Amino acid sequence: MIVVTAPTGDIGHQVLANLLKSPTPVRVIARDPSRIAPEALARVEVVQGSHRDPKVVDRGFAGADAVFWLLPPDFQAASAESAYVDFSRPACEAIQRHHVKRVVGISALGRGLAVANKAGLVTASLAMDDLIASTGVNFRALTMPSFMESLLNQVPSIKAQGVFFSPIAGDHKAPSCATGDIAAVAAQLLLDSSWTGQKEVPVLGPEDLSFNDMAAIMSEVLGKPVRFQQIPPEAFKARVTSFGASDAMAQAMLDMMMAKNNGLDNGVVRTKETSTPTTFRQWCQEVLKAAVQG
Repeated sequence: MIVVTAPTGDIGHQVLANLLKSPTPVRVIARDPSRIAPEALARVEVVQGSHRDPKVVDRGFAGADAVFWLLPPDFQAASAESAYVDFSRPACEAIQRHHVKRVVGISALGRGLAVANKAGLVTASLAMDDLIASTGVNFRALTMPSFMESLLNQVPSIKAQGVFFSPIAGDHKAPSCATGDIAAVAAQLLLDSSWTGQKEVPVLGPEDLSFNDMAAIMSEVLGKPVRFQQIPPEAFKARVTSFGASDAMAQAMLDMMMAKNNGLDNGVVRTKETSTPTTFRQWCQEVLKAAVQG
């Protein structure tokens, strides 16, 4: 039995779809099961509720061989530690209680780098990994750079003004990855019962690009000029809080972005094992173009 948390999210629903290509039984923990595609819902066992709830994860993890662990975004949280570490405590207790064999989690790059200590959401994510690892479970933390899909939040400004924003310098090259590739790596690990121990698995995409590079590719794919504009840190934080984030979470997001600007995502060398296939150009052709033109 494989348990999937956050099965309606961008990564989770793709993990679920990949798992359902195999005959392995799958259980999902979902606050709103109606958001799961009907053809998928018909093939899974459902535990309804939040995977922060001790009773829900206790039911959800009973008899589980493997768990896909992914936190839902909580932009109103009192702190990043609450959103990541405190959220995960009931699950870690359930992992031990039910002797779950393997956990695959979504995390972030940066462990071992000085900037990771003040990297906001990333610092909290790595602390969450440490909490999961402390249970003794066989664990693979998928450590990611920025997702290409994060740019979908800026579709309105790309569409209306031909511009997207970040506090990161426009010429800073870094890896990025597509969520479809992340889901493929996660599903492969979940279906493989042979691995043991605890390890980070970087998922780096196929290339390092700057935001200026991305703007040039967007312009070519969309057939319209698109430019990148670096904004001051305080403007970024104000933008995030205007969307409803708490001050603490907005600051944690800003701290993460500043750490990325200082090399947080550049500490792992890309290899055949850490590279994934979807290029930014391909992602723009398959995902961004439809979003902008829609």
